[in-house]
Amino acid sequence: MKYALLTYAENNKFFNVGDNIQSLAAKQFLPKVDFYLNREKLGEYQGEKAKLIMNGWFTHNVHDWVPSENINPVFVSFHMNNTAAPYMLSEKGIAYLKKHEPIGCRDQFTADILNDKGIEAYFTGCLTLTLDSYKVDDSKRTDAVYIVDPLYSYPRPEKVFYNTKATVKNVLNGKAFQLNKKQKHLEKFVDNELLESAIYINQEPPANTYTDAEKFAMAEDLLQKYATAKLVITSRIHCALPCLALGTPVIFVNGFDKFVDSCRFDGIINLFNRIDVNSKTGEFTANFPLDGKIGKNLTIKNLEKHHELSNRLKELVNANLFETAV
Repeated sequence: MKYALLTYAENNKFFNVGDNIQSLAAKQFLPKVDFYLNREKLGEYQGEKAKLIMNGWFTHNVHDWVPSENINPVFVSFHMNNTAAPYMLSEKGIAYLKKHEPIGCRDQFTADILNDKGIEAYFTGCLTLTLDSYKVDDSKRTDAVYIVDPLYSYPRPEKVFYNTKATVKNVLNGKAFQLNKKQKHLEKFVDNELLESAIYINQEPPANTYTDAEKFAMAEDLLQKYATAKLVITSRIHCALPCLALGTPVIFVNGFDKFVDSCRFDGIINLFNRIDVNSKTGEFTANFPLDGKIGKNLTIKNLEKHHELSNRLKELVNANLFETAV
């Protein structure tokens, strides 16, 4: 049996290293990686039959769905976004998913929309919760505090001024005048000393710059950084979820106000210590004891609610990956 691993198409501007982190979570279960398959071109594959763990967001290229018959899918941590669902759940798409049911879903939202279509589906959580293979001894933990893409859905220069068309659009809709909004809102719950001393990480680097090998190396490097951190503050679920697996204290900053974002979190978001931010006013609430603002001396422990999901995921992947192929 051949084993494949997902890679990802880039958009014109950026790519998400979180996708590669998800592939690293899948890779740790594979006895080998014979080749890579692009998530957006699974319908085009004509090679040898291969097992492929189908975890993560599906799919941006809705017109290429369904995957080739030469792909033997392992459906765990599968997410179908609300924007893609109307296209993916065509008669052909439903028949494909029913053929491979039950479908293990990364979030409850996906499980619900599949069940509504008569497809047997259930919530598994995200495969990145199994990345404890990257965990290090606490003696190697440093004093580093990482702030990773906080409130990244807010206006930011690289997207507001991407090109002339985007600039004009964002001036007209007012986003060009909101570039200080993220900093103002962060200052409400993170003290200035920490904002100045923290190490900032961007998990969405420029597109058309790195090879797939370099992207995976970048993902490995991030996991190694997070594994030794004192604290991570982030709005990226594929930073926050791995931190749970790594035993690294993490605070998830939730400032999302669109369903395309929030539907991804159903069943996941309650695993975190969390700051919920009103994206209009900056007012916030915390689901953990917070006296004042988050500072470098804050001591916080993860909720440790993820272990049952993590252990079940490991059992599911191993059981389905190594079953006799039909």
